[in-house]
Amino acid sequence: MTDFNKLSESELQSLIDNAEKALKEKQSSKRKEVIAKIKVLAASIGVTVDIIESNKKADRQTSKVAARYRNPANPSQTWTGRGLTPKWMRDLLTNGQDKSQLEIESR
Repeated sequence: MTDFNKLSESELQSLIDNAEKALKEKQSSKRKEVIAKIKVLAASIGVTVDIIESNKKADRQTSKVAARYRNPANPSQTWTGRGLTPKWMRDLLTNGQDKSQLEIESR
């Protein structure tokens, strides 16, 4: 077994690149074998199968959400109201400020 601590950074990177390439080739080969088996099994019962392979991942459409709250002490700090509450918002709420006072006025 190789002692990875003795390898240089470039040797390690080369090893990683080669391993990733070998893994992709094995996965591709396995995929082709499975597809061939599926087609043989389908043909054995008189069915044809069209398998469409796509390497392209589906694009997820995400849109920006407008900020709903603004820190009065630092106007560059805003929050959409989604996800974890930012520290500045938690601090203001703990000190008795009302969330509605921090809302950004819609135009």
